[in-house]
Amino acid sequence: MFQVRIHGRGGQGVVTAAELLSVAAFLEDKHSQAFPMFGSERTGAPVVAFCRFSDQPIRLREPIVDPDALIVQDPTLLHQVDLFAGVGPESYLLLNTSRSLDELGIGEFLGTLRADRVLAVPATEFAREHVGKPLPNAALLGAFSALTQALSLDSVTAAIRDRFPGRIADGNVAAAQAAHDFAVVRRDEVIVHA
Repeated sequence: MFQVRIHGRGGQGVVTAAELLSVAAFLEDKHSQAFPMFGSERTGAPVVAFCRFSDQPIRLREPIVDPDALIVQDPTLLHQVDLFAGVGPESYLLLNTSRSLDELGIGEFLGTLRADRVLAVPATEFAREHVGKPLPNAALLGAFSALTQALSLDSVTAAIRDRFPGRIADGNVAAAQAAHDFAVVRRDEVIVHA
């Protein structure tokens, strides 16, 4: 079973990201589930959503405490919420930021992870360019596909097209593709330097 925890703020598409991942997994003939957890339902409030997928039926129904992948849609949460709880040395970490990982003030934690499983992606910039709005979720899912290789980009883009109509889907698919390409280049650079 592969488990993903997504942190962000209300209005950034955190819940939608988890749902899209579960649909992408379903399209690859996997069992999947997605669900959110949040307190006050308002724009800007911290939100966490979960997605699990597996080749076997999933019987778990509780929040994900030990994620295989952590996606952080809003880097302002880094020092406000315990984002890294349960994240182990083999976990993937995907951060939405245009800043370098050194600038984020999480170097001590990053030292516990494998360098080839950590990636910073300017997903909000990709979203602004292709969608016209600062909604990083689709771009992050493209990067997730490249970083983890747990789901294909084709499945992610099919899930996006299934969820959104016309031009909205086109923009989100373009953002996902751009972030995927960015992530492939960064991943390959890390592998070469390792």
